[in-house]
Amino acid sequence: MADKFDVIVIGAGPGGYVAAIRAAQMGLKTACVEKWVNKEGKTVHGGTCLNVGCIPSKALLETSHKFVEARDHYAEIGIEISDVSTNIAKMLEFKDQVIAKNVGGISALFKANGVTALEGTGKVVASKQVEVTGHDGEKATYDADNIVIAAGSVPVEIPPTPMTEGLIVDSSGALEFTEAPKRLGVIGAGVIGLELGSVWSRLGSEVTMLEAMDTFLPMVDTAIAKETQKLLKKQGLDIKLGARVTGSEVKGEEVVVKYSDANGEQEMTFDKLIVCVGRRPYTKGVIDEGVSVELDERGFIFVDDQCRTNVPGIYAIGDCVRGPMLAHKASEEGVMVADIIAGHKAEMNYDAIPSVIYTAPEVAWVGINEQEAKAAGIEIKTGSFPFAANGRALANNASDGMAKIIADAETDRILGMHIVGQHAGELIAQGVIAMEFGSSAEDLALTCYAHPTTAEAIHEAALAVDGHAIHMANRKKRK
Repeated sequence: MADKFDVIVIGAGPGGYVAAIRAAQMGLKTACVEKWVNKEGKTVHGGTCLNVGCIPSKALLETSHKFVEARDHYAEIGIEISDVSTNIAKMLEFKDQVIAKNVGGISALFKANGVTALEGTGKVVASKQVEVTGHDGEKATYDADNIVIAAGSVPVEIPPTPMTEGLIVDSSGALEFTEAPKRLGVIGAGVIGLELGSVWSRLGSEVTMLEAMDTFLPMVDTAIAKETQKLLKKQGLDIKLGARVTGSEVKGEEVVVKYSDANGEQEMTFDKLIVCVGRRPYTKGVIDEGVSVELDERGFIFVDDQCRTNVPGIYAIGDCVRGPMLAHKASEEGVMVADIIAGHKAEMNYDAIPSVIYTAPEVAWVGINEQEAKAAGIEIKTGSFPFAANGRALANNASDGMAKIIADAETDRILGMHIVGQHAGELIAQGVIAMEFGSSAEDLALTCYAHPTTAEAIHEAALAVDGHAIHMANRKKRK
């Protein structure tokens, strides 16, 4: 007789492990299947995010940023250091230590909450059955009243640039360079490409980014995107827009990339090439053909607003369903699904999911941007405030960027918040909370902020929505 669980979760990434822990906390007998194996051959939890994505990339972003700060900017504030250098091997060692602490923490949480960790590859073979193929090839079948598919996503590969070990790599391979390549090419100037390009640019690479789209960061508010592009160009990132890669050729230890732009066919030679053109859902092989879970043509699993599939008792969350491919979105979906399985009413506000690009300065946003509002015919009013007029930002020697708030012209309700600046990823939480509570711009304007803080830029942006900013010349008169 097969082992029986109330819930089996397939995938222990930020969606799956959170769903499993929450389900166990709700008193449900829960198992979580994970196939990820680390360099030592040990099964580890955390998925892409903790092992080769969010966490390790932030470790390298932070260490490389500290290096540039010490080398180029400490003298500006009276800290003089000579001969600042990098030890990339040590940086990678630190990155690996951060990964180990995080994945080890999840395993400990599984034990503390009574989640059964199943090692191997999970596959839905019936509406209430999961088959697990162990690393040794042995198969075991488990019964479950409910199944949560949280299989995540993998990098998209494109025919013009097939992966070539050590030369043409995806985002995971870009975290393993043992030295900064002299000439680094990055295909794709999206979130992942900008972060990885920033890391290696800071560590000495000449970085050229080839972006097929004609618009830089089209999902970001135009004013914020324009400011971000200006700042990144100043840092040395060569971002070529409208550059569609058509082919590549490995010549010895170099990669020759061919692309077309407004000027015709072009060619560039790099020492390394990173392909960052997006991610696709990892659903192939996760669901047996005999199970009638519906998928679209791109491999995404169809779900409703509560992440139910068309098959009762089977749910899907995270990168393998619609919506932004973000770890925190997956986690919140995991909590929602676990609560629903436990018999509670739960839902998620998809209009208030923040996004962050961890460049320096950071870029963060939540809700709609100005161009989306105009396209939808929504009457809005906006308020912006530069960090150059913020006392704490000046004291931090980090005055680049701005904060912007978008509010409904009639109701004053906040519809979006957009920031480029130091710690934007932390500051954006104010916008998320404001939108969750249905706040108006006036609510933030009437809030007392601590001084001096960079958060005051949000306060001033809220005041600026009605022309009442204190520390900036106003175009509107007080009423």
